[in-house]
Amino acid sequence: MRKIKGLKCLRCGREYGQEEVNYNCSACSENLDIVYNYEEIRKTFTKESLSQNKEYSIWRYEPLLPIQDLSKIPPLQIGWTPLYEAKNLGKNLFLKDDGKNPSASFKDRASAVAIVRAQELGAKIVTGASTGNAGSSMACLAASLRIPAIIFVPQKAPKAKITQLLIFGAKVIMVKGTYDN
Repeated sequence: MRKIKGLKCLRCGREYGQEEVNYNCSACSENLDIVYNYEEIRKTFTKESLSQNKEYSIWRYEPLLPIQDLSKIPPLQIGWTPLYEAKNLGKNLFLKDDGKNPSASFKDRASAVAIVRAQELGAKIVTGASTGNAGSSMACLAASLRIPAIIFVPQKAPKAKITQLLIFGAKVIMVKGTYDN
């Protein structure tokens, strides 16, 4: 099953093959979106298959993620964090406790998918630019797979965030400017 058709620019609509580019459109530099082959996905990913799936993590949704090789997933529980009803705050209001994720952040979901995809593309190291939780998440999950991580942070990043990156074993490179620069 080929679940991904390719990539498409969010601005100009230019289309690319899945292996052609990584992140940005070569024509206009905009981010690329994944174009899924939903007809193929529907053949095996159904309400019934989902209800019978006993994988209680982000990976139960693997057919809808841009990855192929589940042997490359981090060995940590990611996702499937608890929901708490907040009766005193509002009717039918629930709070998601993503503090139960490995790095205590919802960013672990995206980082996990990115690390699997990076490995599929042959990467031996992962990098990221972050002012906080995204970098910590990447460093945490990379450490669980024994993959080196390099995280670029602003020189004025909070010391607690830098410490967290170092605890996870990331190489931290401080740069002048802000994340947006």
